[in-house]
Amino acid sequence: MATKQYMKLSGLEPLVLTPEINFVNIGERTNITGSKKFARLILNGQYDEALDVALDQVRGGAQVLDVCMDEGMLDGEFAMVKYLNLIASEPEISRIPIMIDSSKWAIILAGLKCIQGKGIVNSISLKNGEEEFINQAKTIKKFGAAVVVMAFDEDGQADTYERRIEICERSYRVLVDVVKFNPQDIIFDPNIFPVATGMDEHRKNALDFFLATKWIKKNLPGAKVSGGVSNVSFSFRGNNPVREAMHAAFLYHAIHHGMDMGIVNPTMLEVYDDIPKDLL
Repeated sequence: MATKQYMKLSGLEPLVLTPEINFVNIGERTNITGSKKFARLILNGQYDEALDVALDQVRGGAQVLDVCMDEGMLDGEFAMVKYLNLIASEPEISRIPIMIDSSKWAIILAGLKCIQGKGIVNSISLKNGEEEFINQAKTIKKFGAAVVVMAFDEDGQADTYERRIEICERSYRVLVDVVKFNPQDIIFDPNIFPVATGMDEHRKNALDFFLATKWIKKNLPGAKVSGGVSNVSFSFRGNNPVREAMHAAFLYHAIHHGMDMGIVNPTMLEVYDDIPKDLL
């Protein structure tokens, strides 16, 4: 009998993405661009206090921790290594897998050398062409990590349903056919963009994401889908009750369309059924 293939991640403890796991929460508060408090602590060199942010995310229900040190005023490589080494010494945090999140390859590489177990790299894309994409994917494969692939190519970010599926399919074929990457270790991010911006061209942003997610799960075997959920409510910055309700409503529909994981603040996730019906 053929054994079922599942995505397997790990910190000190394994995280196997079986069908029973409906959705994986990736804690966003240890991302310097996603939390003013975390950014302030890191920029002030208060790494021990910054460790409490990670602990809070884990205790709040994060199953993976997104760590990002992309900030112009910071030596990102140094900060990533220092913080990941601190996490490694804290068993309650290091039991869950780490997502190394950076737009700079040098920081990703520094992070890959630090993490215990099997983490996730966030992210690579076809932005600078296939050669760089292949080289980076081969390195990630060598380290045994999973990878987030952005729907982004030489012509820019995918902002329609058609462009999303075109780029994701092309990326998948290169990874699976050329790099021989395990399909179970591929996670697509088909771009969550803000809704309710008032601009007509943004009207279908959420719907295009849902439909692209459904297409990926049907047509690219083994691949997973993720995204930065707080992007969807960017038009409502400062209005947290509305933002949290939007995140819950977005996730409700995204998960129904096959979304496997997402970068969220698990301590502030609203339960869909608890949202006042007029707000919903």
